[in-house]
Amino acid sequence: MNLIEESFQKKEEKKKKRTTGIILGAIIFLVLIIIGIASYLVYIESTTMKVLLDGQSNDKLKQILLFENDGTIYAPIKEIASYFGYNSYNGEYTQRSEDQSKCYVQSDNEVANFSLNSNTIYKLDLTTGTDNYENVYVDDPVIAKNGILYASSEAIEKAFNVSFQYDQDRNRVYIYTLPYLIQSYSSTILDYGYTAISEVFANQKAVLQDMLVVTKGENEDVYAVIKTDGTTVLEPKYDEITYLPETGDFKVTTNGKVGILGSNGSTKVQIMYDSIDLMDSDAKLYVAENDGKFGAIDFNGNVKIYIENDEIGMDISPFEQNNIKNKYILAGNLIPARKGELWGLYDKNGNLVVDYNYDSFGYIANTSKDALNLLVIPDYNVLVACKDDKYTLLNSVGKQLFQGPVADDIYMTISGGQRHYYITANNQTMDAETYLKNIGVSKSNQSPTGNSTANTSNTSSNSTNTNMQSNQVNTEGQVQENNGEQNQENNQQGEEQVQEQQNQEQQIQQ
Repeated sequence: MNLIEESFQKKEEKKKKRTTGIILGAIIFLVLIIIGIASYLVYIESTTMKVLLDGQSNDKLKQILLFENDGTIYAPIKEIASYFGYNSYNGEYTQRSEDQSKCYVQSDNEVANFSLNSNTIYKLDLTTGTDNYENVYVDDPVIAKNGILYASSEAIEKAFNVSFQYDQDRNRVYIYTLPYLIQSYSSTILDYGYTAISEVFANQKAVLQDMLVVTKGENEDVYAVIKTDGTTVLEPKYDEITYLPETGDFKVTTNGKVGILGSNGSTKVQIMYDSIDLMDSDAKLYVAENDGKFGAIDFNGNVKIYIENDEIGMDISPFEQNNIKNKYILAGNLIPARKGELWGLYDKNGNLVVDYNYDSFGYIANTSKDALNLLVIPDYNVLVACKDDKYTLLNSVGKQLFQGPVADDIYMTISGGQRHYYITANNQTMDAETYLKNIGVSKSNQSPTGNSTANTSNTSSNSTNTNMQSNQVNTEGQVQENNGEQNQENNQQGEEQVQEQQNQEQQIQQ
């Protein structure tokens, strides 16, 4: 090989190496671009908001959620209901209407009622046959957007019995329904030595607090409570266990006796009663029964009303139009109790405020096709009471609002969706709300210890004088001098109001 050929060969080799280097560099560059694009796509994917329902991404559900700047999530109540197997309607469950400021959702097991601007959701378990509602409180009230009611994620979680979690770091919303969670743990509990998860609807709600009511034995011989990780809460030795969602405790039965145990295994109420039912979670009271007699105990097992009554609470089914949500507590504070044929009233502290003098509570309409049964006038927290086929009104501390049961009828009508209340006495009828206002009874949201009494002429007069005085006080609390003409006009109005009230009382008493 001569020098020319050798030089040419070396040039060719260098050229091949350079070409190979360029190709390798291009390949590496392309690989880096591909990796970069893939990484970017992964990043975009990881930072894009996703809503997962029972483990599956759901873009339609994501589109209906509203994300506020403070991290609160809202959802349209009626629209989201369909994702959880609920039907939805305007109005209220016991007061069917097209009122768009209220709505309710309903499944086979439960009803939940929502109202605009309210922080309370009223839930009714349809599987137990009870008339008592569960009061569920949330931090953020129901709001309206473009005429549509929205509830916060907390309200959605509690109303629909779902787990609703928002992971802001991962930009993910995880929603798990109750049936999905129960199904997920159904096989897991076998590894812990248990037979099955309780099929009772209330018991299944315990999974939302990371607990499970389970059975053990081939024929479901005993009940227990475990955490979802298998840790024992209540040992498998009870004949029956019922989860109480309102309190987070468990009602247990053994050898025919019932008690209340806490979620930490502590004894809240001794296992010594024939039956225990929740009276009211706000008042922290249970109805307890022994040997066919009833009373009330608090959440710590202390007796508040002696267990000596033939009945605590009353049948509210004839008063469906009254929209009463608790048969044990009426007019906000009164607990009806019966001994023999007569009824009395206790307050929520267990004090007897009305002796056992009345034949019944409530009015059953029988004089007019337009008259409806009436138990309470809810806006004023007053109760209808009956003695010897005559009626009276009692306020929330049990005081009569006119002397003795003398009215022939105290009833309700509904016209144009509006409720009206009337008192009939001596063949004359007056508007019950007008009467209540004239005797100084204000609308509800007052303390049950308010001063609405039977002898009300002074109440009305004092109320008028109070209003007159308040008009004479400026914002700094200093008394202003009104001219004589204004004082004379105010006095005349007060006298007219007192005279009208006295006329109404005489009409009732005659």
